[in-house]
Order: sequence, then C-alpha cells, then structure tokens
Amino acid sequence: MSTATDLSWDDIKQMIAQLAEQSKETDQLIRELRESNKETDRQIRELKRQLGHLGNRLGEFVQDMVQPAVVGLFQAQGIPVHQVLPNVRAYDDARRCILEVDLLVINGEHAIAVECKSRLSTDDVDEHLARLAILKSAMPQYADKILHGAVAAMSCSESVARYAEAQGLYVLVQADDDVVLQNAPGFMPRAW
Repeated sequence: MSTATDLSWDDIKQMIAQLAEQSKETDQLIRELRESNKETDRQIRELKRQLGHLGNRLGEFVQDMVQPAVVGLFQAQGIPVHQVLPNVRAYDDARRCILEVDLLVINGEHAIAVECKSRLSTDDVDEHLARLAILKSAMPQYADKILHGAVAAMSCSESVARYAEAQGLYVLVQADDDVVLQNAPGFMPRAW
C-alpha cells in the first residue's frame, strides 16, 4: 500500500484531474436528472389536468342524460315539473361562488336540487346534504319552496344508494339507455 509520500506530484495532479472530471460528470448527471424530473412533473400535471377534464366531461354527460329524464321521473312522483335549471350558482357579496347545484327542478311549490356524478360515493351524498342545508339561505328566491334533494349517477353501489335514500334523497341511476328512480316503493323524501 502506498502512502502520500510515495505519490509524486504528477500522480497527485492526475488524481486531481480525475476527481475534477468525475465531479463534472456527476454535475452533468445531476442536471440531466433535474431536467428529467421537470419533464416528469410537467407530464404528471398534464395527466392530472386531462383526468380532471375527463371527470368533468363525465359529470356533464350524466347531467345531460338526467336533465330530460327528471321531468317524467318527478311527475310520476306527483311533482309536476315547470323548469329544469342547469348549473345554478349562488354568490356572496365578494363574488365568490358559495353554492352550485347541477340541476334545479322547479314548480310552483317544490324545488329539487339534483347532484350529478359519474360514480356516486357517500362523500358525494354528504356534500350534497351540506349543500341542501344552505340552499334556501344562499338562494332566497327559493325560500318558499318545499326543497327536496336528489343524487344521480351512472354508477352507484347498492350501499351508497341505500345511504342516500336513508338521508331522504331521491336516487336516480342509469339503467341501460334510461335513467330510473332507485328508491324503494313508499319512499318519502326529506324536506328542507
């Protein structure tokens, strides 16, 4: 084994040159990895944007499918439908959206706020219940209406449908090329 005294100045200069070259290669590798990470991050952001857009498009599809169906479905429940308003929003004084309803079904006495999802979850049901709790104060023009809630989905598990029904919501689901009411016979909707 050689010691520092066994090394010549030429050996030391050569080792320093090798270390400097390795340092340059390491620096280059780090720069390439950073660039690669930036590109990967950009691709992930783009994928998230596209997935969000796809999710929104599926929600719009459900809403477009449900909108014409609610007229017949609620009339069959004894609730005549005079208007179906899509994407109803309420704003506060600072112009922030404080409430959005996918579909608002209106007649002289009733208003039914319908939340449309591609796949309905219990969290979606809970969010809609919170929305229903503030709808009349956020939209005072409907304060005199008997307010009901409904959830509509392309896909909904039996347990989520039963949960929504237990909360007093109408449950609308896709069945083949149609939308059907999935509530049990004798269902009585909750009024807000």
